[in-house]
Amino acid sequence: MGFSAMSIQRLVRIRQNFPVRALADVSAAVRAKMEAADWAQRIPPGSRIAVGAGSRGIQNIDVIVKAVVDFWKSRDCKPFIIPVMGSHGAASAEGQADVLRHYGIDEERMGAPVVSSLDVVNVGTTPEGIDVSMDRNAFEADGVMLCSRVKWHTDFEGGLESGVHKMMAIGLGKWEGAKRYHTWALNIGMEGVIRGVGGVILNTKKMLGGLAILEDAWHNTAEVHALGVDSMVLREEELLARTKSWKANVPAKEVDLLILDETGKNFSGAGMDTKVVNRSVDGPNRWTGVPAIRRIFVRDLSELSYGNAIGIGFADITTDRLVDKIDYNATWINGLTSSTTSPGATPMHFADDRTCIEKILPTCGKLDVSKCSIVWIPNSMDLAEAMVSENLLPALRDNPEIEIIGEPEELSFDADGNLVGAFEPAAAAH
Repeated sequence: MGFSAMSIQRLVRIRQNFPVRALADVSAAVRAKMEAADWAQRIPPGSRIAVGAGSRGIQNIDVIVKAVVDFWKSRDCKPFIIPVMGSHGAASAEGQADVLRHYGIDEERMGAPVVSSLDVVNVGTTPEGIDVSMDRNAFEADGVMLCSRVKWHTDFEGGLESGVHKMMAIGLGKWEGAKRYHTWALNIGMEGVIRGVGGVILNTKKMLGGLAILEDAWHNTAEVHALGVDSMVLREEELLARTKSWKANVPAKEVDLLILDETGKNFSGAGMDTKVVNRSVDGPNRWTGVPAIRRIFVRDLSELSYGNAIGIGFADITTDRLVDKIDYNATWINGLTSSTTSPGATPMHFADDRTCIEKILPTCGKLDVSKCSIVWIPNSMDLAEAMVSENLLPALRDNPEIEIIGEPEELSFDADGNLVGAFEPAAAAH
């Protein structure tokens, strides 16, 4: 059945009015938390401090890292910046420094050198027998402080997910450690790995603390906390529970076809946030409290993912233009390092958006495709505005946080058969 003969739902633009929790002055908030932290005040002048920054699309990460660097300089310490990102940046020192540079983190702007290397030292073994690696530059410094966003992880659920502890393990372990830890995670779970490895890293006495970053549903920097090592586990567990309570979701309980304009590492470590699109390496619709989604169509790959298309395997269909942008080396290194192959697999792909929609809608489980529900979003990170099919509106009208801001309209295609964009391209800051 061609598109001209296919009757489908019209779409309506809606806005989700999430609470705004943005800090008025991010730099000042970081400085205030660092000044108030007893552990930070005990560091002697002249100390060389490794400040770790990762590859996730953290809002204001350049401002945050600069504020941390400036604090240590004000204490007459000697901060330097290290990439803390496992296998990202195609698992090369140059690539990881380049990722930080694209986020505005380089020596000129930060006022501190960026020292990138994949060289590690072994610093111990967990009770389970996991050999623990640590970035050599960090180990040889007088102390290490990590700047990390605390949030849910895309691959597992637990009391500790993404945050300072995970960065201590996967990030400080560099490519060598990341490969080993993901292998162990297949047997004892990732939470067990990051707790065990984090404990060994803390026992080195090299860790000073971490700056925990919380973002609201708009991805504003909402809170920052200077965590000392003594209470780090408990405080990170508390902060994770808080940020989970702020999480945004796709605005429907069930969706037949979810359309994403883009996927990419700048939106999620898995390309698309699996706890938004409800996918995992174990299959679809695994996560609780997340809308059930039958099919996913991804239109394009973000330029800020630099060819890494990890997670595209969670999609059911995509375009030739996305496939043409894939850097298979970067994508497959990421997948193999995490001991998961399915997220790096290439789904069915066709020449244009129109063809993709023609092909996928009849597989959504409804004999009459005109009854298929559709949600269209820019990416798995930006959920404030969406286009939703008319048949979803009755339920949405009862939600006080959702505002209907448009009239029903047919899907519109350009001369090449591609959707006329409903959203502006994602901001470079993501």
